[in-house]
Amino acid sequence: MLLGQPVRQLAYIVDDVRAAALAHHHAFGSGPYYIADHIPLKRSRYRGADTVFDHSAAYGQWGSVMIEFMCQHNDAPSAIHDMYPRGREGFHHIAIIVTSMAQARGELEARGFEETLYAEMLDGFEFIMFDARASYGHFIELYEGTDRLLGFYDMIAQASADFNGEDVLRAIDLDAVVVPARS
Repeated sequence: MLLGQPVRQLAYIVDDVRAAALAHHHAFGSGPYYIADHIPLKRSRYRGADTVFDHSAAYGQWGSVMIEFMCQHNDAPSAIHDMYPRGREGFHHIAIIVTSMAQARGELEARGFEETLYAEMLDGFEFIMFDARASYGHFIELYEGTDRLLGFYDMIAQASADFNGEDVLRAIDLDAVVVPARS
């Protein structure tokens, strides 16, 4: 386990998050998928420089892991375009939930992984991607395990447990979502 924590998410870069989510559902039974279009960010940086990271994502559950399909809408330099220029698709990153972002960031930097994306959502929630392609062939994304994030992961997993195969695609506003209290 990298950073002492399990991988919680597998993420793919695609041109169409809805089509990718439906295809994965039909092939593997995953879902349902919650679609967030043009996720608003308070700020984002690519390799230390301010940037505009305009992206959409579909989040669903496949067994014990969350699946994310992500699409970047603009041509700004990014961790996405580092690996997949517009029109190319494939596996991109794993996500790990950590207890201390500062400690995890230090551990990855000590291993020689460069921070490529820093993003902060409107509510202050941060996510960071590190370039680990030379060692692992993909990026690593970090989140700090806030109650809101863990509640979101729980909500996606619970929706999967109750999923009957209907209503595969569901819209979600990440800023407005209310997640259940964790027990």
